[in-house]
Amino acid sequence: MARKRPDVITTTEWDAPIIWEGTYKRQILEKYYKRLNITIGLVVYAPEKFANRYLKQFLQSAEKHFMVGYHVIFYLLIDDKINTKSLFLKLGPLRTFKACQIYKEKEMDIDHFIFMSNLNAYVIDAIQFEVNYVFIMAVNQIFKSDFGVETLGRSIAQLHSWWYFQNTKHFPYERRKNAASFIPYGQGDFYYHSAIWGGTPHEVLHFTKEYQRGFYLDNSAKLNSEYEKYLNKYFFENKPTKLLSPEYNWDPGFKTPPQIKQVKIAWQPENS
Repeated sequence: MARKRPDVITTTEWDAPIIWEGTYKRQILEKYYKRLNITIGLVVYAPEKFANRYLKQFLQSAEKHFMVGYHVIFYLLIDDKINTKSLFLKLGPLRTFKACQIYKEKEMDIDHFIFMSNLNAYVIDAIQFEVNYVFIMAVNQIFKSDFGVETLGRSIAQLHSWWYFQNTKHFPYERRKNAASFIPYGQGDFYYHSAIWGGTPHEVLHFTKEYQRGFYLDNSAKLNSEYEKYLNKYFFENKPTKLLSPEYNWDPGFKTPPQIKQVKIAWQPENS
């Protein structure tokens, strides 16, 4: 399959596939996964400031393009102020959604900490018993074409469209040596985007626990680091088993290079 795309990297040094248009055969994959009767979860974190702006469009596009023909559960991590009836649409027969209220800790008002704490709790309490695979996605995105079972894997990472075509030495890893997410200069594989990641519920829990450990270490040392940097450190130490090419999360503000054959999801920057 890799021979079909000689213009891009299709396999990592640790033999994980990088999924581009033309590197997979959907019919063969569909035949395999249909027999397994799997359920796929999609978790989207949408506090009020993002829900009002992005959530309805995200859900409408996901209903049209995300894992069509499979059992899907949309988990909406939302504030209790959001009226789900006002933003939702009629779902297909194999699809449902669950509104999951965002709980906040009074002593910790950091957005990505709240997100990860809630994700960890909901995976432990419910998600791990309800789905075989789960994707964690940012709400400021729009599905443009089919996002299918070719993306499934034990541990799934998204290559960042801003950095895929850049030199590794320029990647914005955490470079402070005393930070939990530190990656030394000269090391690192790719720069991963926190807008999309996932895998089995077990793998998702593994990351959320590692994130919380790193966050508390940094917090005690009075260090602040971005959630995406923790994710990059995690994938640096725990290599993903499947990588999604920038086609799966392309920034439409960029001129589209010839390597991008079909945009699966278009990213909407928060300041758009």
